[in-house]
Amino acid sequence: MAKKKPYLQHLKNADDMVTSYAAVRAGFVALALEKNRRATPFVAQARALKVAASQATSPSVLVTIEGIQPALLTAAGVSDKASNHLQAQDKADAIQGLIQNFLEPAGDNFVEELVFRFLLTRGDTLGGSMRNVGGVLAQRKLTRAIISTLNLAGQPYQWLHSVNNSLANLPNDDADIELYLRGLSWQKGNKVRTLIYNLTVPLVKNNVDLCLFDCASTEISPTIYKSPARYLALGELKGGIDPAGADEHWKTARTALTRIQTSFSSLKLSPKLFFVGAAIEKKMAAEIWKLLEEGNLDNAANLTNENQVASISSWLCAF
Repeated sequence: MAKKKPYLQHLKNADDMVTSYAAVRAGFVALALEKNRRATPFVAQARALKVAASQATSPSVLVTIEGIQPALLTAAGVSDKASNHLQAQDKADAIQGLIQNFLEPAGDNFVEELVFRFLLTRGDTLGGSMRNVGGVLAQRKLTRAIISTLNLAGQPYQWLHSVNNSLANLPNDDADIELYLRGLSWQKGNKVRTLIYNLTVPLVKNNVDLCLFDCASTEISPTIYKSPARYLALGELKGGIDPAGADEHWKTARTALTRIQTSFSSLKLSPKLFFVGAAIEKKMAAEIWKLLEEGNLDNAANLTNENQVASISSWLCAF
């Protein structure tokens, strides 16, 4: 008897993958909450700046107040990244331009003008960080699902810290561990598997969102990355929830998956390929379903559907 294809565990047809209106609405709310969370430090900085700047009797006095020079530079429209490329005199000139062109014309309201311009630049910074927030939230959600699958099965695992790249065993309290995680490694019987996020695969010469390896976490190294036979599965994860961008995200993912398939096929290798997306429209779902039926894609799931995410997580953990 032929083994049931993995995607049929949670999908009956293409329509099962289509993102519902309720899921889109919930996704936008989640993004709004995350944006507010990320904005909180900037608002606190602006309040502190207002208190400190209120000591000044005129705009020209601001340059003498200790501790607010970086904030003055920000208000002048210079980002943190740009600041690293400027000389001290360039920074001084930018602050003087702010004072002469914007703060002095504001008269007695120069402190409010300063705070507004500080927040304007910080808003651009926030906007930049929000461009990939969908991907960040998607990774956290899938990670939590995988961890839950491992915990339910009683499978021990290690996690790779995204900041210091260190390996650690499961803590007693794993709440929020997905915020700082770049990879997971677990043991199933005599097999050891390691999942790494956002890896530039040498054979493909491009970044791949998820790579599952036939190796222990202690073996993870550039040598393993250059060993095509050690790749068990590779997947694309698209967390953007806006329906208007769904088609573009899918085109990017499909191109990446095709590139992966072509690269490994050239070595007569065929690791499993999968796709997980938050915004999946009807036409897109039909294309994904066709790839699944043809065998050009091994599994797929809608990130907004808890059952589908749990199913594809179980599939990954069962390799």
